[in-house]
Amino acid sequence: MKEEILPSMLTPEADSPETSSTGQDVQHHWHGVVKRRSFLQGIGMTGAAFTAGALLPTEGKAQSRSTSGRLSPGDSALLQFALWAELVESDLWTQYAELGGVGPSGGGVAQEDEEFQGFIGGNPAYALALQNLDGDMPQYITDNTDDELSHAAFLAAFLRSRGEVPLDLDPFRTLPSSQATGARQIKRITNLMQLSVDLSWYTRYRSGDNPDLGAVFKGPLVIRNQPAIPLNDSDTPPSTNPTVPITGRDANRIQAIANTAGFHFAFIEQGGASLYPTLAFKATDPMVLRVLISIGGVEIDHFGLWHDKGGNAVSQPLAGVVDPVTGLTFPDLNNPATELTQTNKILPEPCQFISKNLPRCSVIRPTSTQLGGAVATVKAFIEDGMFIGQPDEFFDLSMRLATAADSAVRGL
Repeated sequence: MKEEILPSMLTPEADSPETSSTGQDVQHHWHGVVKRRSFLQGIGMTGAAFTAGALLPTEGKAQSRSTSGRLSPGDSALLQFALWAELVESDLWTQYAELGGVGPSGGGVAQEDEEFQGFIGGNPAYALALQNLDGDMPQYITDNTDDELSHAAFLAAFLRSRGEVPLDLDPFRTLPSSQATGARQIKRITNLMQLSVDLSWYTRYRSGDNPDLGAVFKGPLVIRNQPAIPLNDSDTPPSTNPTVPITGRDANRIQAIANTAGFHFAFIEQGGASLYPTLAFKATDPMVLRVLISIGGVEIDHFGLWHDKGGNAVSQPLAGVVDPVTGLTFPDLNNPATELTQTNKILPEPCQFISKNLPRCSVIRPTSTQLGGAVATVKAFIEDGMFIGQPDEFFDLSMRLATAADSAVRGL
């Protein structure tokens, strides 16, 4: 029987100073995971009767093998973690699509092939608030959701085709749904009702500095403990019409929630934009490299889209919205506009890359394992609040997969 995917199983096929440094960093993170319980208890997370080992793949469960040969342990770990990320994204984007995607009659014949035909775009007030950010938001949300679902389905099928059993997160579909009109009452993996969104990416991509070379960034505003989807119909009546200029308690509340979603969309996708290159650097099998680069390119495309839409929440005519419940204010970042705040500067500014002695270059950043890898991704999602309510075993499993992926070493 194939054993669990653990860091100790991943034997480097080549050694280098960079490999040694990466290994030490991963081990540091792994020891931190062992001490996780005090951290989890501190943010109100408790255990449940799941075992991480039972959810990791075993050879006895494999459904098929291909003539292309089995994957190396490292390549398998890379794809299993990519699948983890896509399952998480699929779950959160499904929630956004149910409430704010294109409605059943919104796309006509062109909409018939969408994954969510029949149960998307079900909250009129939320959809209108999202359209204040961009009139095409419902279509973009629906398309992004389809993309993530396709990524998850493909990665699972590809792993099976190479004799591996894909990761299954269904036992962790235990979190509650929104009670607002449009939300299906099914269990979720992710929480979108109490988010603390890291906005450091906003200034990072407008700066000439690079976090991989030591730069540290702060976001232009702080979003903490804020819903990104409507909670219930009492808090945000579905009949609310948030017309610009936004006035009144209900309109401000639903617009603040939609604005938070706009920034959360970009936060999620910039994480994928950094994650996939860090995984691809470690791939040995050319087909695995092709999969990671090809899916990663779509994540980058997503980020460019949502970077633009998030900026509309902090520019006129929407700037100035105040959430009447949390007090969150969306300021006008163009008053005055600066290099680090101007909302229409959405393309990555040239920055320091590889070495401070080389000319600046416009690149995705970070792409180091330490800052953009699998462990960093899990940590960022935890701090975002998306997994509030998940048991210890979920975090164990996630960190096992992440550590295995970060430990993979490319063999030539």
